[in-house]
Amino acid sequence: MKYTKKLAALFLAVVMMLSACNKTDVTTTTGTEAPTAEITTTTTTAAETTASEAVENEKVFPNKGFYVEGTKLYDANGNEFILRGINHAHTWFKNQLNTAIPAIAETGANCVRIVLSNGYQWDKDSLESILGIIDLCKEYKLVAVLEVHDGTGKNEAEVLTGIVDYWLEMKDALIGNEAYVILNIANEWFGDWSEDKWADAYIAELPRIREAGIENLIMVDSAGWGQYPMSIAKRGVDVFNADPLKNTMFSIHMYGSAGGTQKVIKRNIDNVIKQNLCVCIGEFGFDHSDGDVDEMYIMEYCTEIGVGYMGWSWKGNGGGVEYLDIATEWDGSVLSADWGENLINSTNGIKATSETCSVFE
Repeated sequence: MKYTKKLAALFLAVVMMLSACNKTDVTTTTGTEAPTAEITTTTTTAAETTASEAVENEKVFPNKGFYVEGTKLYDANGNEFILRGINHAHTWFKNQLNTAIPAIAETGANCVRIVLSNGYQWDKDSLESILGIIDLCKEYKLVAVLEVHDGTGKNEAEVLTGIVDYWLEMKDALIGNEAYVILNIANEWFGDWSEDKWADAYIAELPRIREAGIENLIMVDSAGWGQYPMSIAKRGVDVFNADPLKNTMFSIHMYGSAGGTQKVIKRNIDNVIKQNLCVCIGEFGFDHSDGDVDEMYIMEYCTEIGVGYMGWSWKGNGGGVEYLDIATEWDGSVLSADWGENLINSTNGIKATSETCSVFE
């Protein structure tokens, strides 16, 4: 397990400190909180510093699910997990699920981001259907990243509240699947390029999710249709701290605005990492209505620094963005030349950089 060496080091450090200090009062906590120690001493020693650092860095997440430590994402076995996945627009193509999921797994992807609906705009996805999706993803060793798409670009806080209400209704699909499911609450909720209303709404909703007993890792898209990562850089820490479990990561969607040049890509990712927050690229393509995307550098830089990415989307795009189809056939027998081939088969693409989550081993 990940924490064996850490705990051994902590024990040794505390023993050294006790022998070096004249007066020490150690109080530990129990239950669902991580082990901590309150140390009072009349002198400051190297052993005390070591023990304090070990305690501060120690974290045992109680539900054995995905968790974040600083900028890194870990799975239930304590192994670092880097998302390498594909988006699938399930709610609009429900009859393609049993074809798309095996095909996505065949690309080497280790996760799939699933589009769902709470009924606000499209047909509501049921608890039974979500459980079926999760079971199918498990069968093909894919981590399921679940999101509700109905709030895309909306600014009203009540829309986000309605999406959270949906997840509370569907909580039986989440509870018990913490090792296999990441909850990406709402796709691109909050269309404005500003941060305060975005942050305040999420700050109000995260405690509701935890109070319902949902302990899955939470993923929050940035403001500005997902393309304003300064919202995370400026207020992401506040959102993170609003989660009672401190188990929230963030997502940037990179199209022409947030992913158009190497300079912009690097700045947008680095600004979040500098806040000691965990981030991934939840969506990106090779082109879009707002401009060209440097998809090759997105994959290169994410590989260089160990950040996850998920390409948009497997198949079914319409409204003039059909070029964003990764596959031209649902079974993946033909990949699009400009997008699918690069996402999956390039040097920093999915096939070369993806590792199956250790919970499936």
